[in-house]
Formats: sequence, C-alpha cells, structure tokens
Amino acid sequence: MSLTRVTVRQLEAFVAVARQRSFAAAANDLGLSASAVSQLVSELEETFGFRLFDRTTRRVALSSSGRDLLGQAQSTMRNLGLVESFAEDIRNRAAGVVRIGAPQVLASTLLPAAVRAFRELHPKVIIYIRDVAVEQMVERISTGDLDLAIGPDRPADDAVANELVFDSPWVLWCAADHPLAARPVLEWSDLRDIDLVAAGRDHEVSVAQMRTGGSHSDPVTPADVVENITTALGIAAEGLAATLSPAYVGVAATPRGLLMRRIRNPEVIRKVCLYRPELRSIPPAAEAFGEFLVLWARHWNERTILRYF
Repeated sequence: MSLTRVTVRQLEAFVAVARQRSFAAAANDLGLSASAVSQLVSELEETFGFRLFDRTTRRVALSSSGRDLLGQAQSTMRNLGLVESFAEDIRNRAAGVVRIGAPQVLASTLLPAAVRAFRELHPKVIIYIRDVAVEQMVERISTGDLDLAIGPDRPADDAVANELVFDSPWVLWCAADHPLAARPVLEWSDLRDIDLVAAGRDHEVSVAQMRTGGSHSDPVTPADVVENITTALGIAAEGLAATLSPAYVGVAATPRGLLMRRIRNPEVIRKVCLYRPELRSIPPAAEAFGEFLVLWARHWNERTILRYF
C-alpha cells in the first residue's frame, strides 16, 4: 500500500465521523455533503483494506480496526495543524530561523540588544549571531552562510545588496593621561607623532588612508596592528598607544576608561550598512528582522553618540 494514496481530506473525514458518530453531522462540520464524507471514508477503507466503521440504518460506530487507527489519525491531524500554524507564522514573518553576522563590537553589543527587542515582538523567531571579520561579511552573504550582516561599508558585488544604516565618525580613543586627552578636538596633523595601534587589516588600511591634513600630506600610519579591536582598546587603556575607530566602538571603549576625541579637517565618516543577498531569497523572518534592525540600529547609534558628543 502506498501511503501517498492517503489524503488529508480522507483522514479529516474519518476523524470527524468518529467524533460525531454521524456522517451527516461530520459533513456539517467539514462543510461537505454527507455523500462526499461517505465517499472519502470509503476511499480510505479501500486504501487500508479494512472497514473503519460498522454502519447500520440507525447508527455509525467505529469498527475494532477503526478504534485501533483513530489515535494515530488524530495525532496526524494535530501535527498537520501544527505544520499549518507554523507555516502561517512563517508567512506572517512571526517564526523561523535567522543567521546574522557582524564584526566583534557590533556582534557583542548592538545585535544582542536588538535581538532581545525583536523577540519580545516575535518570540518564535530564532536568531543566531555570528562573529564575522569585516573582510568576510560580503563573501559569507554570497555563499549563503548568512542571511544578513551588519557592519562597516565594504565593496559589494552583484550577489549582495547593502543599505546604509548609520554614519559614525572616526575618532581617537586614548587614556585619561595621554598627551592628547586634554584637547577635546584634534586635527589629523596632531596624530603625526603619536603611537597608534590599529585593529585588524580593515582598520590598518582605513587608518593608513586617513591624511594628516590635505590631500597631499603623509598618511597616518599605525605603529602596530593587532587582530581584535578589544586588544587595541586594552593597549590604549594602558597608555601604550592610542587607537582610531568609529565612534560606535565607544560601547566597548568607555568601560575601559578611554576618552574619545573628535578629529576634524576633515571629519572622516565610517558608514555602517546592512547586507543581504541580492540573487537569492531569505526566510521571511530574516526579512522582518532586517527591516526592524535598520530602524532599531539607527536609534541605538543616536543614543550611543549622545553619550560622547
């Protein structure tokens, strides 16, 4: 017997007749004619090879085999109901699994808070946060390893779309006893003779491209490059060097006692973007979280910036 011959409608009719002990009452429940319900039950009996009901002109009763089968049929219908309900949640973006990546600071501060706020509205959505190096974000979206990513602006490709979330100026973080700590606003030329530590290849390249004033002056060159921003902040906290990073890094810098100093002429802006695949679909829940995250992160950045400016 091929189980593909059994239909949901046949099982539904069987369970309804067993519940009502009447083809007419079951038909009323299902919105069908009594003859249609009888036909569905007859088809199921033919498929299984045994009678489900003992019928007389006055009553309908489950057969011995029908009683044995009823529990499994009811369980199947409940599970199908759960599947239908879950599918509706997915369609309405109220359930599903989301995989999102971000560099270390955003992955450990912004994203956990955003996920908590989103799940208060959509408790059935499961969101996995992944630590991702800035240089790997676009690639991991392209390969399907991630549904979304949020982080500094990177060159996108045809397979990945990006959306600006917020701007964050590059600033100097230094210890309270650092020589530049007494100056609330700096020029790029002020950084020419101080030790700087950069975090990762992305920061190293970004810092090296920043000029000390004017398009023809020498670039700011970090004296040291470490792998993680937390290491750079730790070095700066001990007064061994200062570090340059976007202002949003303050959520990790200020707890270490570091001071932020703005750098002008020009003020260099780091753009933080949301990345999503362009050529493939992502789960509806991921679409919903992406839309939520853009607005939530903008407010987060505004609150963060107000602490330091």
